[in-house]
Amino acid sequence: MNSEKIIDSLNQLTPDQKPLWGKMTPQHMVEHLYKTVKASIDELKLKIFTEERKVPLLKRLFLGDRELPKEFMNPAIGPDLMKLEFEDLNSAIIELEKIISRYNSYFIANPDAKTTHPVFGYLTKEEWDLFHIKHFKHHLSQFGLT
Repeated sequence: MNSEKIIDSLNQLTPDQKPLWGKMTPQHMVEHLYKTVKASIDELKLKIFTEERKVPLLKRLFLGDRELPKEFMNPAIGPDLMKLEFEDLNSAIIELEKIISRYNSYFIANPDAKTTHPVFGYLTKEEWDLFHIKHFKHHLSQFGLT
């Protein structure tokens, strides 16, 4: 995953910027992306919420050409905003850039790894790459950055 374009886009955000949809603040959105990448390299352990029999269908639907739905409620987060982890938006962006670098290193060292996604079950690097591209685009569009 190439972080340069993503970080350039995120650096256009202001801390008080309002989303076009949803309730996340810019910092909540960046920290959500951070935690998702962190989970994809097993640095954050997540439970799989989807019934095993439904996973193949969901993977086909959401890792294909379809955009992620705008008002999807992530079962790992729930309906409320998560508690912020970092001091400010800039710190969150810096940490996101670091975790993307670790993501790239992790899958170089572990090319056959499968790690847990709370909705799609166990994903390979190729599946995570597809998901992250869609997920980042989804949240960048939330703030008019695509």
